[in-house]
Amino acid sequence: SVPADASNPDSVVVSVLNISATLGSQAVLPCKSYRMVWTQDRLNDRQRVVHWDLYSNYYGDNKMERLCDMYSAGDQRVYSSYNQGRIFMPQNAFTDGNFSLVIKDVAESDEGTYSCNLHHHYCHLYETVKIQLAITKTAEDAKQYWDGEKPVILALEGSTVTLPCVNRNHIWTERHSEEEQQVVHWDRQPPGVPHDRADRLIDLYASGERRSYGPLFIRQKMNITDTAFALGDFSLRISQLESADEGTYSCHLHHHYCGLHERRIYQVFVTEPVREKKVVNLTTHNIAPAIACFPLSSDPNVVRGHNVINVIIPESRVHFFQQLGYILATLLLFIVLLIIVVLVTRKRRQRGYEYNVKKYGEKDVNLKEFTVDTTDLTQYKSEDIRLDYKNNILKEKAEQARSFPAKNIDLDK
Repeated sequence: SVPADASNPDSVVVSVLNISATLGSQAVLPCKSYRMVWTQDRLNDRQRVVHWDLYSNYYGDNKMERLCDMYSAGDQRVYSSYNQGRIFMPQNAFTDGNFSLVIKDVAESDEGTYSCNLHHHYCHLYETVKIQLAITKTAEDAKQYWDGEKPVILALEGSTVTLPCVNRNHIWTERHSEEEQQVVHWDRQPPGVPHDRADRLIDLYASGERRSYGPLFIRQKMNITDTAFALGDFSLRISQLESADEGTYSCHLHHHYCGLHERRIYQVFVTEPVREKKVVNLTTHNIAPAIACFPLSSDPNVVRGHNVINVIIPESRVHFFQQLGYILATLLLFIVLLIIVVLVTRKRRQRGYEYNVKKYGEKDVNLKEFTVDTTDLTQYKSEDIRLDYKNNILKEKAEQARSFPAKNIDLDK
């Protein structure tokens, strides 16, 4: 195996993580950095730019004004026509590293806070230098001093002033050689092995070159995506974890041109998988699921019998209200029918009983149209009816019946 690279002992450890994964699963060791995203410069080195700004309250508006800017491969640009030929930066600023601003014939309107802003878009670096400029009318008062936060220049009115901004770091003075400057590599230390004796796993360059180390099975189970430099994601994926995969892993990010040297450390632990649990989920309307869990034996020689699960399903409130609704509806229907019967009976009673004597095919007959002649009944009343009776009781009753006088019934009344 290839030992770890010791050419960058000053790598900064930015994070230390503990990662625990189960045996046989896949582990992902996250290693991301946006500063490592590779963007090829196709704009004639417009990745580096410097610009000067002025924050002034001379006119009482407290505004920020862009004075001038310059790209590393272009001419400087002055924004105000008033400052044309009056303010400028050295033409060799990106070669010499001197970005100082020269102001001719300074006036009171030039007072304010100046900022020298250096931007390196390729390396994602941003640096700012601030300088306070004040104007005096006497030469004896002209001086420079530090106020605790920034330099202050007290300049004589009408003179020429240079606001210093110098940065001779190579990233500002040299053009980068693109993909040759960026490399990512992963190391692994088995338990008890120091960092300087770690095993190299993968080397990945921005040019697309990839180098994997170790036995074939290790190279197949430990990988980085092909779009690592496009996305800035250099995470290591370890498949089919085993106990032998435990140890300390390191992700090294090197951008030699931008001066980026970072290291991320991961402590990987492999644990036994949790015993599987069989979950029986009985879903009913608004009823809490009944779950029965029991461990499954991992021994293949153990004969499993039939598993009996007793599930108690609680009574549902909805089911109770549904049955109650059926009962109330039936009771209401019975009450309605009872009311109808009572109303019909009362109506019949109010009408009373009417008897109509009808003859088939004729009109109604009224009893008042008939007269009954009772004169012929008198002769039978005085007539002595002689009967032979079998006993005295019948004879006595017959005599009592003849003793009462007959009543005349007038039907016309």
